[in-house]
Amino acid sequence: RQTISKWEQGLSVPDSDMLISLSEALATPVSTLLGETVVVSEVDAVKAISEKLEIINLQLARRAVFRRAVLHWLLIAVCAFILAGFAVLLAANSPYLGWDYHDPELAVAGTVLHALEWLFVRLAPIALAAAVVGICLTRKKV
Repeated sequence: RQTISKWEQGLSVPDSDMLISLSEALATPVSTLLGETVVVSEVDAVKAISEKLEIINLQLARRAVFRRAVLHWLLIAVCAFILAGFAVLLAANSPYLGWDYHDPELAVAGTVLHALEWLFVRLAPIALAAAVVGICLTRKKV
């Protein structure tokens, strides 16, 4: 308090460390504390805002490109999973068809396996077609 009073009366000059700590505490530029009038032109303010908006826009664009790439590869993985499922079903050749259905546990297991295979064979082509369309829509456009 006394230092500021002496400074205001012109009896002393504060050191640079004191000026910096005062400017930080008051959230004011050092030049303002020294009595200089700082005029922020509107052009500089608009330029600063436009630069910040440009940075934000660039970040959003990068995020959109990243999400599109992730979705693209996820759809490729879905296609690979569906094709692998068909390969497994073809290789297995419906083993439950030869089971003895007089045993209740085998009857339940065979019925469940048949239902899962039936659902997969009916729904997988639709999902595969949708994934292929998604892959075409999310590919990089040159």
